[in-house]
Amino acid sequence: MGSWQRLLLFRGVSLRGGARACAPLCGRQMLVCWRQLSGAESETLKQRRTQIMSRGLPKQKPIEGVKQVIVVASGKGGVGKSTTAVNLALALGANDSSKAVGLLDVDVYGPSVPKMMNLKGNPELSESNLMRPLLNYGVACMSMGFLVEETAPVVWRGLMVMSAIEKLLRQVDWGQLDYLVVDMPPGTGDVQLSVSQNIPISGAVIVSTPQDIALMDAHKGAEMFRKVHVPVLGLVQNMSVFQCPKCRHKTHIFGADGARRLARTLDLDVLGDVPLHLNIREASDTGQPIVFSQPESDERFQ
Repeated sequence: MGSWQRLLLFRGVSLRGGARACAPLCGRQMLVCWRQLSGAESETLKQRRTQIMSRGLPKQKPIEGVKQVIVVASGKGGVGKSTTAVNLALALGANDSSKAVGLLDVDVYGPSVPKMMNLKGNPELSESNLMRPLLNYGVACMSMGFLVEETAPVVWRGLMVMSAIEKLLRQVDWGQLDYLVVDMPPGTGDVQLSVSQNIPISGAVIVSTPQDIALMDAHKGAEMFRKVHVPVLGLVQNMSVFQCPKCRHKTHIFGADGARRLARTLDLDVLGDVPLHLNIREASDTGQPIVFSQPESDERFQ
């Protein structure tokens, strides 16, 4: 049906026997025609939109030598995403010592992995001119923090950031890894899209505190990964409860079970509860993550 015929239908006129004869449509007929056309056009628009959005998108290419990629993300900063990523990488290695684990920090503006993993220095280059990761606690690490001074701010626009992400993804000699844990920056912007569209990802872990403000952004983060067809493995509820070291009274400073409610809404699992505890903060600041330095403590992942 041509566009001019649709226009006549919308005006309440039905063409019969070509353009020479026409009769007015009743209200019910016009409503049926409108619904049919709207449904057809809606589906056409969806297909067209998908075609347009797929143009120019990079084809996913695995990172050489890496079997599985797990991204750790959060909608909001300051919820313990990097702490979770570091301890997850160490836990994967501790769970099976035969598995090789890497940790990639793609938070260009605020890299935390160098300090948390107690690593300093510049990566060496291989014979093929690829950067070699720095190693500590049995985990191979790469971060923007190894390429700039510790106190130097990264004052870059989007194109430079994306170029840096491309180098971190494609110009690192990881050797052979069973798992690569990727510490993502907070939010749902260019870096998240670039990583998701450039490499195949086995799954995403969303980190949030139980606070409503953090959960709002965690919800957006989970939906973003679903839109780009990345499986969301579940949520980690960080800073879930504070227990007084003297009287042992428990206080839910950021609220109780907020991440569990969000998990039910999104039909996801809660992968663990991590308490708000001094030991976790001190271990991270001194470059001795809690999973490594205190593997039997109550403060590790529950």
